[in-house]
Amino acid sequence: MSRLVDPVTLRLFVAVCEEGSIARAAAREALVASAVSKRIGAIEARLGTPLLVRGRRGIEPTPAGHALLRQAREVLGAIGRLEAEIEGFAGGVQGSVRVAASVSALAEDLPDDVAAFLAAHPALRVSLDERPSEHVVRDVRTGSAELGVAWDAVDARGLHATPYRRDHLQLIVPPSHPLAGRERVTFADTLDHPSVALAGAGLVGRIMQREAALLGRSLVHRMQVSSLDACLRIVAAGMGLAILPAESAAVQVAAQRLVMRPLDAHWAERRFVVLSREAATLPTAARRLLEHLGGRAREA
Repeated sequence: MSRLVDPVTLRLFVAVCEEGSIARAAAREALVASAVSKRIGAIEARLGTPLLVRGRRGIEPTPAGHALLRQAREVLGAIGRLEAEIEGFAGGVQGSVRVAASVSALAEDLPDDVAAFLAAHPALRVSLDERPSEHVVRDVRTGSAELGVAWDAVDARGLHATPYRRDHLQLIVPPSHPLAGRERVTFADTLDHPSVALAGAGLVGRIMQREAALLGRSLVHRMQVSSLDACLRIVAAGMGLAILPAESAAVQVAAQRLVMRPLDAHWAERRFVVLSREAATLPTAARRLLEHLGGRAREA
């Protein structure tokens, strides 16, 4: 069976979707518009379904086009990483490891731990990719990442989990807040007050929704913001409380003179793990990094 698409065609298709115009995509890729149009037409003919339609904002992908666009970006990203990795070997790199990590892991100790590993192994290369927790698991299962770092609440059946570090979700409020004087606060206590959340909270957000439902309540945030800094500024302004990891928020909490209180909930202490396939099947570089990260857990 002949190949359906090639990397050049995928790149052109992504360009058309991003530019909303075949002419602009052709100019971006230094080609004539007819060549781009011909390649897109050939894919549509092979698939037997339209991929692009003309909409109010120019050319837009159809549902099938959206599916191809998503996969094309992943394929092109993988090709880019492959090229960078192979070029690294030409420059003296003797091994490389791809690590898929959750947002929380990257916001805390993981970058420093990897930096320490690289300082001790200068001939190795480690790439860190931020991924939602479920995608971390998928990447390790499919082999697109040798290691994954995520909260151990994620469903990682079939993978080996090496204990890593842990963090603690705590309540953050301004000093004037009614809960600021409590030594400990239950999750139920927080539901009586407006809250602020980080967009894309993922697994934490789903667990909080579940816990609220078990209490017969609804979790409704006054607003969602995209960064820790913005979240804490809103808390400081008195517009809502936040539940965040103490380890990543402590410095800014102190700088803004906010109050942090332990959250009395069984899920408030998060244990992170390094996910992998069987250690014996890992490349040497990945096995060394796995041992290093496991050692950091014992030191903490």
